[in-house]
Amino acid sequence: MFRASLEGHAFVTTRPSPFGHPFLLGFDEIEQALDRVSKAANDGYPPYNIERLPRTEQQPERLRITLAVAGFTRDQLDVMLEESQLVVRGRQMDDKTRQFLHRGIAARQFQRAFLLADGMEVMGADLSNGLLSIDLTRPEPDRIVRKIAIASRDEV
Repeated sequence: MFRASLEGHAFVTTRPSPFGHPFLLGFDEIEQALDRVSKAANDGYPPYNIERLPRTEQQPERLRITLAVAGFTRDQLDVMLEESQLVVRGRQMDDKTRQFLHRGIAARQFQRAFLLADGMEVMGADLSNGLLSIDLTRPEPDRIVRKIAIASRDEV
């Protein structure tokens, strides 16, 4: 939504929803999720990768999110699943006992959220060499085919 003015009069216009088509029923939650993602303010910290890992004999196909969190210990990081969002938070405290002659590495906090599709499961998280890796998987859904009975309401 954006505001514009025409000859001193303000008006609000809205862009049409891609989910407003009559064949797309029940997708309003997806539209709300897209709005949430587009409004999320991220400063780009920490940088991250998302990669697809192929299926192996021991592991299903999965996604791996890797965040560069150099300087953070395991105790300073939280990985939470909040409804359909994977939220990663980092908290560092300033050490008041240290006296810096130059301070180029700031103690900082961050929060990075990833919106997960229905059915996604978090397999686990690992911190190694300043990289936090979080593995996700989506179990294959059972293919369900069901015939719907048609009732007859003819009045004779």
